[in-house]
Formats: sequence, structure tokens, C-alpha cells
Amino acid sequence: MRILAVLLGLFLLLSILFDSFETMVLPRRIKRRLKLSLFIHNGLWRGWVTVARLLRSPGMREVYLSYFGPLLLLFMLASWAVGLIVSFALIQWGFSSPIIAPEKIATFETYLYMSGSTFFTLGLGDVKPATVFTRFLAVTEAGIGFGFLALIIGYVPVVYQAFSRREAQITLLDAHAGSPPHAIEWIHRQHNMQANEEEMGDVLHTWELWCADILESHLSYPALLHYRSQHERQSWLAALTTMLDICALLLVGLDEITIPTARFLFSIARHTAVDLAQIYHTSPRRSAYNRLSSEDFLRLGDALGSFNLTFRREDAEQQLSEMRKLYEPFVLGLADYLLIDIPSWLPGSHPVDDWQTSPWDHFAVWSQAKLEEITHLVIEHKRKLPYQR
Repeated sequence: MRILAVLLGLFLLLSILFDSFETMVLPRRIKRRLKLSLFIHNGLWRGWVTVARLLRSPGMREVYLSYFGPLLLLFMLASWAVGLIVSFALIQWGFSSPIIAPEKIATFETYLYMSGSTFFTLGLGDVKPATVFTRFLAVTEAGIGFGFLALIIGYVPVVYQAFSRREAQITLLDAHAGSPPHAIEWIHRQHNMQANEEEMGDVLHTWELWCADILESHLSYPALLHYRSQHERQSWLAALTTMLDICALLLVGLDEITIPTARFLFSIARHTAVDLAQIYHTSPRRSAYNRLSSEDFLRLGDALGSFNLTFRREDAEQQLSEMRKLYEPFVLGLADYLLIDIPSWLPGSHPVDDWQTSPWDHFAVWSQAKLEEITHLVIEHKRKLPYQR
């Protein structure tokens, strides 16, 4: 029994040290092994998402899901700490290490208390090691505990810095493509502002860098996939899907718009969607929901025609369908797994951006009509500027 306790303690100790080192220090690879953090995530997420599906209100469901990411991070760190304390207690108890304690006969609870006070370097002195080997284990645990707490202090800010970078770009998309964002809305607004191909290429290059940052940070810190956006009708997955939709339209070909860099953005955006789908084994899914039916494609063509744009190819619907097959199954798999709504291809009849809304808009001078008037003036001013291609 004591030997089994020592072996279990050593196994638990090495597993937690490797898992925490790979998570907090070593950049994560796409291929995942069976690890403690993966078991923690899968167990918590199954229960969490089961409750979320029972919530009928979308607002309540979104608020409830927004707690999972931060709580997962805290629970994972707490689980590592508790696991290390228990592993050292098992080793000490298994070796029957002599200790000085108020109890005449040291129990497992005594060793667990000494392990906890040593890990957190409390130094109370009521339970002390009595032999060289016991002191060696105590010093080792104190060193591991000190280093573990130091890593946590540096780990948490890095995660929130990555989250902040992600959200800043998503917030900028509100004025460019609406809330929720739509590819056709982005093209419409760029066309209305008479943005030339170079300007649109610069915008796409910015999103190319954003996708690369998402790929790197979310592979290293998978808990970020569960961090929900701070604004309603926005999410990192919706933004990624919109960028893929925009590139698909541009690569199929629109008259008067030629942006070769769209191919680069499409490549990194699809790479991001595919690799992030591999993290938690969210296999590609061909959902019964068709984001762009034949009727919707006709409406899409009419929407493009309303601002004097048409498809270059007669088989544009087939070509767009082939492009969508390259990324939509992965995006739909992630959306179903994370319970995130992804935008449709066509916006509503009167889309309202998040920046145009507030609880006081119906009573103040900056009402919706006033905001539309100001937006119209900005567009008219842009049209009067010299046009450069």
C-alpha cells in the first residue's frame, strides 16, 4: 500500500510538472496528448455546455458561457497546485517520513497539511521534517511551489494581453462590416467610401496579421477559444468567418476590384480555422444549415448590383461553393462546439452597428436618424476627394 502511494505520488508529480510546463512555458503544438489539463477541460466543458443548451434566452446563454474561459484558467491552475500538494503528501506518507508534529502518530492528513504549508511557503513550524530525506523533499516542494506561483504571475497577464489584442481588432470591424459582421456589408462600405484597391489591400493585410496572431496565441493558450467578446453580436469566430467570406468573394472575382493579397489572407485565415479545430478535435461538419442557398446567392448578386458590382464569371455560384467547402465545415464545427453564432452571408434589411446604439439613443439628440445623417455626410465628403486607383 505504501509503495503504491509513492508510485502514485511520483506519477502525479511528474504528470503535473510536465503538463504545467508545456502549458505555461513551452509553445503548444497542434497535436494533443492525453494530459491532465485536457481531462480538466473536457470534463468541465461537457457539464457547462449541457446547462448552456438548456437556457432559452440567448443573452443569458452568452453571459453564462462567458464565465467558462476565465474559470477554466483559474480551475486549471488550482488543480495543478492541489495535485502537487497531494503528490508530495503521498510520497512523504508512502515513505513514512519521520516528522515532528503535535499528533503522536502522523496520519495522511498530517502529511497533507505539511505539504500544503511547504508548497505555499507558510513556514508555520508546527509540523517539521525530522530527517535529511524528509527535509530534502520539503525543500524541493518549496522550490517547486515558489517557481509555480511565479509562473502563474507571469502566465495570466500574457493570456489577457493576447485576449486584448484579439478584441481590439474585432471592435474595429464593427464600423467596417456591421454587427454582426457580413462580407457583403464590408464590400459595400468600402465601395461607398471609394476606397481604392491599395487601401483595401492594406486593410486585408492588417487582418492577415490578426489571423496569424490568433493562430499563434490560441494554439499556445487554448483557453482563449472560450473567452467571449466584450460586445454583443461580435466574436473572434464571426470575424474570422467574415474575413474568409470576403476573400472568397474577391477570389471568385468582382468587376472593378482586384486585390491579389486576398489570397494570402484566405490562406492564413483557413490555416487558423483548421488548426484551431484540431485543438479539441472538432471535426469538420457539413451542417444541414446552408449559409448560402441558391436563392440567397441571387439576393447576394442583387446586393452587389445595387452598388454597381457584378461577378466576373458566369459560374460564380459554383466557384464560390467550392471555395466555401474549404473552410465552412471547420468553422461550423467550431461554432457548434463553442456555441458561437456565425454570421450569415446577407445582413438584415436595416443593419444597426453597435457603435450606433446605446440605452439613451431614443431620447437624445444623437438618435439613430442623426447618426445616419452624420454617416451620410462623411461618405459624401469622401466622394468629393480626388479618387486614386
